[in-house]
Amino acid sequence: MSVAIRVEHLSKKYILKHQASEPYVALRDVITGAFRKSGSINESGNAKKEEFYALKDVSFEIQQGERIGIIGRNGAGKSTLLKILSRITEVTEGRVSIKGRVASLLEVGTGFHPELTGRENIFLNGSILGMSKSEIQRKFDEIVAFAEVEKFLDTAVKRYSSGMYVRLAFAVAAHLEPEILVVDEVLAVGDAEFQKKCLGKMKDVANSGRTILFVSHNMAAIQNLCSKAIYLNKGKLEMMGEREQVIATYLRSTADVNVIDLADRKDRNGNGAFRFINFSLKDNEGHQLSSFQSGKAAKICINIQRYTAEPLRNIHIAMGIDDEMGQRITNLNNDTTASVFPDMTGQKGTIEISIPRLPLRHGLYSFTLYGTVNNDVADWINNAGTFHVEHGDFFGTGKLIPDGQGNFYIDHQFKLL
Repeated sequence: MSVAIRVEHLSKKYILKHQASEPYVALRDVITGAFRKSGSINESGNAKKEEFYALKDVSFEIQQGERIGIIGRNGAGKSTLLKILSRITEVTEGRVSIKGRVASLLEVGTGFHPELTGRENIFLNGSILGMSKSEIQRKFDEIVAFAEVEKFLDTAVKRYSSGMYVRLAFAVAAHLEPEILVVDEVLAVGDAEFQKKCLGKMKDVANSGRTILFVSHNMAAIQNLCSKAIYLNKGKLEMMGEREQVIATYLRSTADVNVIDLADRKDRNGNGAFRFINFSLKDNEGHQLSSFQSGKAAKICINIQRYTAEPLRNIHIAMGIDDEMGQRITNLNNDTTASVFPDMTGQKGTIEISIPRLPLRHGLYSFTLYGTVNNDVADWINNAGTFHVEHGDFFGTGKLIPDGQGNFYIDHQFKLL
């Protein structure tokens, strides 16, 4: 088996500037300038520069035909690594050797021209990947059928929804027979049926002897598709090896992260009518906890802040909970419980979610927060935080659910009639 990708002492450095001068000076700048500290600006008035390494001294080899999952927390360097392997970003230090054509799907619409039609973009993207016109024509019908965009084939892709965009982009990348297929978390844009379809196609690609690199926060998808995994942490390679061992190492490393200051999160969506600021775990008496326990009362307190002049009306809050493998296991939602919030007139408020008897078994759980005002999305944070659940005697018998036998305790009784 030959080496498809060899990475040797790879580093990627960015230069960050602080308090760079603006192209014009407004009155507010003159006023606030007098109160600024001069620590981040040198004597010549230029902004202070800071070096930031997205990747630092990373080395590994990937054999032809291997299916590699790349995991790590946000900011670990996963997307930067894929951009370098896809020749979108240049390296700062080190060397990367790639044997074969690479097809990449890193974000919605990568490589597409918005003014061109779907049909034209198929040929454009295929040409970029090094395919001849005859090769593209041979695969054209398969691409269109997989993407399910036949009705819109002669429409400019700027008119496509994000789902249509990603379906067509993935179809082109997967069907034009590259030796190496690189896929980022972009598949999360599609619906569940499309994601299942994509995973099936990637399995077909892998079974044909081609190499796959797949970034995902969904450990179940990594386990389903990949044979090995790479764990990146703050730009460094923590571990590479068999997927189960690497995933276990990654999950253990995040087990102590159970409080996150949400106010600083940049990867959020919504109009900002209010924002999630932070959250905490509490017991039934209001004492703050570092983790929950199965079978005990639990409260999740989420602080929010209003950013509108008018009071907030018709607030809706949802919290999706995922297991250690990134699979959604339940959704806590004020609508389903008919819990109606009063108008929020203050600048800050606290959403309290009460669970009388926590049914979750021992493990690490992550959650997503979603909030609307008058049906408009105000704030939406994926992977907002994690919490840990300790073993608890749910049934009062000292018996626990065996490992691998589910996530939930269900209060029940057996009877022989």
